[in-house]
Amino acid sequence: MKIGLYFGTFNPIHVGHLIIANHVAEHSDLNQVWCVVTPQNPFKTKQSILDNRQRLHMVHLATQDYPKLKPSAIEFDLKQPNYTIDTLIYLEEKHPEHKFALIMGEDNLVSLPKWKNASILLENYPIYVYPRKLNSEPPRPAIEGTIHKIDAPIIEISSSFIRSAIKSGKNIRPLLPEPVWTYLDEMNFYK
Repeated sequence: MKIGLYFGTFNPIHVGHLIIANHVAEHSDLNQVWCVVTPQNPFKTKQSILDNRQRLHMVHLATQDYPKLKPSAIEFDLKQPNYTIDTLIYLEEKHPEHKFALIMGEDNLVSLPKWKNASILLENYPIYVYPRKLNSEPPRPAIEGTIHKIDAPIIEISSSFIRSAIKSGKNIRPLLPEPVWTYLDEMNFYK
């Protein structure tokens, strides 16, 4: 099976995440998309991030009606900060029956050369890139043949906007899957 890995803090997961993950699952050669909940992104600070299990629970709630989307806690037991190459090596050992690919936005493609072992990622794993609004065309990495641009909708919803809006008492319910909204509201998260 060919699995696309969609990494994120998902703090919280929102409809934009679902639109992208489902679009890639339905309009590419991938059999499934795993939404990998990242405990700590090496490029982000840990402040204001909900507990790992709470974020994973929200991803479960959000993906339960999408058979091609699966939540993944694979990085919870790995050394932190998490590096994509280490996660891929671990996944290949644990699931030799699968082939893995990466899913990322164009903004991450720009920073890819700064990633740990970026050349190994480019040489060995297909990368599915969804569009983002950027000020200029992102430079293509030197190694060709592994990058697949996905003709997906441009989504401009961010988890940080959602957290800020909740803190300000705004109604952002339409931006969240209904079970995620209910859970956030019951738990008083981000207020």
